[in-house]
Amino acid sequence: MRFEKGQLYHVYNRGNNKQPIFFRDENYLYFLRKIRKLVLPNCELLAYCLMPNHFHFLMYADERTVAVDDKGRNVFSEAIRKLLSQYTKAVNIQENRTSSLFQQNTNAKLVGGLSWHEHRATKTVSCHDARGMIVQDDAINCFVYIHKNPMEMTNNNLSKWIFSSYLDYAGLRNGTLCNKELAYSLLGFHADEFLKMVE
Repeated sequence: MRFEKGQLYHVYNRGNNKQPIFFRDENYLYFLRKIRKLVLPNCELLAYCLMPNHFHFLMYADERTVAVDDKGRNVFSEAIRKLLSQYTKAVNIQENRTSSLFQQNTNAKLVGGLSWHEHRATKTVSCHDARGMIVQDDAINCFVYIHKNPMEMTNNNLSKWIFSSYLDYAGLRNGTLCNKELAYSLLGFHADEFLKMVE
């Protein structure tokens, strides 16, 4: 994965052959703890959603994200590699399995920078997500898409899905994984506009 300072990226991966990657609630919580420990020191996370067989992040690349270690490896890419490797090792022990859990390559797609207010009057360009579905390739659409991912499994009640940043932006939880103030600034919306955005 390559990153440019000051850009937004949609980072995602899914289970090998679309298999589940989370088997119990504790798996989601363990993955979130690993994000805090390994990923957050290397970027600003703006949104996330963990689904039974895939995950999504919207992140902002800063000087930490584009840095390289003493072996010339990108530190953010290494953090994602460690996250998936350590998580896979734990789940393989739990599930008594030995095969790889995730697809080989994690995707990091550059996302355009339309603000919420510009977005409402602007036509955008389509792209494909981790499942091959067509989504809009701009920052607001990516942000909304990530939060709307659990729509089907929650019967259109996103507040039922606790493994995303939806509850934090909706004011129903005071989570600290995402830099909400940076998201408001970069995406050009206010806290009281979030629910309108995802409708």
